[in-house]
Amino acid sequence: MAQSKKGIGCLAIAVILIVIGVVGYGFFKGVYNNFVTLDEDVNQKWAQVQNVLQRRMDLIPNLVETVRGYAAHERETLEAVINARAKASQIQVNAEELANNPELMNQYMEAQNGLNSALNRLMVVVEQYPNLKANENFIRLQDELAGTENRIAVERGRYNESVQTYNQEIRIFPKNILAGLFNFAKRAYFDAPPEAQQAPKVDFGTGS
Repeated sequence: MAQSKKGIGCLAIAVILIVIGVVGYGFFKGVYNNFVTLDEDVNQKWAQVQNVLQRRMDLIPNLVETVRGYAAHERETLEAVINARAKASQIQVNAEELANNPELMNQYMEAQNGLNSALNRLMVVVEQYPNLKANENFIRLQDELAGTENRIAVERGRYNESVQTYNQEIRIFPKNILAGLFNFAKRAYFDAPPEAQQAPKVDFGTGS
């Protein structure tokens, strides 16, 4: 009888351990899979940011050439845009690199903000040329650039929201312990400094 009770007790302990193991496995699996999902969402959002930034890059050569046709003597301003674009093009980082080296984000933002500033200066110059502002090709490029700048702001906001969700998730106890074990590191935001928050002004009138 005693042995029977002992056997039942051992069986009960075994069942409890199995239940704990199953529950624990389910918890760890759910947390890990959620980390992966959030991490991939950050990667996807970053890819969208890069797509719209590349779209702006693609518009700049035609924009510069159009402005050059009416304001060739504004050489310094035009070269500043070309050089800023070249610098921004040289710094290409993927989401994994950003995760492993957050300092890359600062370098990337610095290059993009430099391009943003150069475009702002170019648009100030354009104000002085009514015929350029009335040029059909320039108007088209102006509209495309304005749309791209708006898209950049949208995609940057979506990326930062995704990063915020991910960063919060990996810092919550006890998930932060698992995040450390699985090497899920904090991701960097794509923030611009106050002086570069505003996109280049590209909304011109066509009058003199």
